[in-house]
Amino acid sequence: MPLAFPSFYVIMDAVLSGSSTIALAEQLASAGAELMQYRDKQGSSRLLFETSQMLVRRLELFPVRLIVNDRPDIAALVGAGGVHIGQDDLPVAGARTIIGSERWVGCSTHTLEQVREAGRTAADYIAFGPIFPTTTKAAADPTVGVEGLRRARELTRKPLVAIGGITLERAEQVWRAGADSVAVARDVLAARDPAARLQEYRELATHVFGKQS
Repeated sequence: MPLAFPSFYVIMDAVLSGSSTIALAEQLASAGAELMQYRDKQGSSRLLFETSQMLVRRLELFPVRLIVNDRPDIAALVGAGGVHIGQDDLPVAGARTIIGSERWVGCSTHTLEQVREAGRTAADYIAFGPIFPTTTKAAADPTVGVEGLRRARELTRKPLVAIGGITLERAEQVWRAGADSVAVARDVLAARDPAARLQEYRELATHVFGKQS
């Protein structure tokens, strides 16, 4: 059976959250976020370790799974809930060896062939995108669009996370195209009230899926 998967995935991008990362993560966890990824593409390994460790400690009282971007070694060291790897990182099998079987391994894909390949691995979920143009990630891959997402859905039974340019206005069409979850950074982190924005996504997910996200 497919893994039970939250329909909303918060990407805590260090550039967007800045010095407010810890407080914002707690705020979103309090508002009901169940899955969260910490991503810092510019900081040092030590900074990534220290921030990830602090996030694990501060979020342990909430029912939220923290994923560390890129680094399975750091995810294992801090006791995070998993790691998310890209096409240029360790392969899924290598990441799995480091973090073990209890933590999740997610992987990014940008083409249908990569989705097929990821479906043959031990990845717990597959991220696919960018669905729409995004300014959050430097040198982003070409957009795949909602139609590309529909085709990707046909290629795997693993949980499929849509990422890239997702906004509240676009989320419903993305879910209905086959995404199990939408990964969102800027539309939540840069909102006037991030917790309220998160709640809007949760209410929309309830409308789409008939259950609380």
